[in-house]
Amino acid sequence: MAEEIKYKPSPDLQIDLKAAHKKSAKALLWIAIISMLMFWAGLTSAYIVRQGAGNWLQFEVPSMFIISTAVIITSSITFIYAQREVKKGNNKGVFLGALITFLLAVVFTGLQYSGWKELFDNRIVFGGKHSNPSGSFFILFIWAHWAHLAGGLISLMFVLINSLRKKYSSENALGVELCAIYWHFLSILWVYLFLFLYFIR
Repeated sequence: MAEEIKYKPSPDLQIDLKAAHKKSAKALLWIAIISMLMFWAGLTSAYIVRQGAGNWLQFEVPSMFIISTAVIITSSITFIYAQREVKKGNNKGVFLGALITFLLAVVFTGLQYSGWKELFDNRIVFGGKHSNPSGSFFILFIWAHWAHLAGGLISLMFVLINSLRKKYSSENALGVELCAIYWHFLSILWVYLFLFLYFIR
């Protein structure tokens, strides 16, 4: 009976395969981000066009949205700590940075909900007889960002789980890097949306 021969890639080939996987994963993420940017560019353009058509109600932006903006900026800073720690191979540091970021993300979501509730109580609603295009767009922006945020929360949970299982090292940090790119994108996106909605109304 012939002996089964198991193929084992050489160390150099393994390194090349990991590098190729890393590049392809990052490329796919950037393609997804570019697609999201195109969506938001279209939405903000529609906002400006509709605003110029008249029947546009001006209202005060709830203070909760200002506070939540500061919170999500802080969450990006705390995840930079996780990025630094993974380069040292320190899974405990990665877990701590990701945990604080996750908790801040939960706070951000809570503040956003409070801001939306304040709008709702003031009859700034998405649809119905009390709706106005300005309020509908504002709420659509919030909901759409929440949908993007859900992906960020899931990626943070993966980082938390993998850091607890000590899966990260200075050579194996792809999960943290991908999460960082997406989370910083979400933070920058919200700051842009907030400034856009605050000043162009």
